[in-house]
Amino acid sequence: MTRPRVYLTRKLPEKPMEHLRKIFEVEMWKEMCPPPRKVLIEKIREADGLISLLTDKLDGELLHTTSTLKIIAQYAVGVDNIDLRVATDRGIYVTNTPNVLTETTADFTFALIMSIARRVVEADRYIREGKWKIGWHPTMLMGRDIHGSTLGIVGLGRIGSAVARRAKGFNMKILYFSKRRKPELEKELGVVYKDLDDLLMESDFITLHVPLTNETHHLIGERELGLMKETAFLINTSRGSVVDEKALYKALKNGDIAGAALDVWEHEPTPNDNPLLNLINVVASPHIASSSLETRTKMAEKVAENLEFFFKGKTPPDLVNKEVIKIKKPSKLI
Repeated sequence: MTRPRVYLTRKLPEKPMEHLRKIFEVEMWKEMCPPPRKVLIEKIREADGLISLLTDKLDGELLHTTSTLKIIAQYAVGVDNIDLRVATDRGIYVTNTPNVLTETTADFTFALIMSIARRVVEADRYIREGKWKIGWHPTMLMGRDIHGSTLGIVGLGRIGSAVARRAKGFNMKILYFSKRRKPELEKELGVVYKDLDDLLMESDFITLHVPLTNETHHLIGERELGLMKETAFLINTSRGSVVDEKALYKALKNGDIAGAALDVWEHEPTPNDNPLLNLINVVASPHIASSSLETRTKMAEKVAENLEFFFKGKTPPDLVNKEVIKIKKPSKLI
């Protein structure tokens, strides 16, 4: 039996790669940057399966160019780069990698909270630039306390809930806003539901954990930033376009809010001339919230598992577009 052909748009951690090569005919784009669109179109015309990243734009036009592609195994939780409607209509299964990156992303979210509140990046730069001239001073690089403050969580899903659990250890008051109230988590975590405006007005730290949809695009804009305290901090590890960067720059520049810590950006990689990068009250990172060796390996294992299930004729465990099952059954090719 001919092995299914799988195209990878980037190299994955080595151990899962070895597993994939044993089962599939694997071809891989070897550069760090995404493959050009014309290359991607050429490869999916020949592939049975595609392993994609968030930076691969898999829109309807592209998906209509292939008659062989049966499954897209996304190496991420989010799938906003994929036209799910077209994929479903064409009988293409789409899977993702949920659960395995929850705790790692929550860890990094808290790292950003601590970094921006206690001016860690700024302090590091202060020493490296030779500005530390006095051994100790009562007002040198004063930050803000995290313990006992109020944390506002926008989106109390898996990651938002994991952040709340960490916040309990800091004795924080925890507010949350979600599309739907979650009484079971209110009871378990001691979190308090607020509508978005009230959450923005009352919180000292606001952390975003929502998917990117038409509803959440620029969810935090000029009006929302204007509701925040002048002493408040905004943290984003969800999707860059959830925040209006122009409005955020204006709010930070004018002192309307105290600072921001951003792991995700409206355009990635963000341009070097992004004015947010010139502000001392911004902590910036390049979309690495899930980037630990353990988690990135588990994500790759999830991708391999979803592909293996599908090509054994079984429903993949992390199927996103579940309605596709009515259109086409999984392909038993191994």
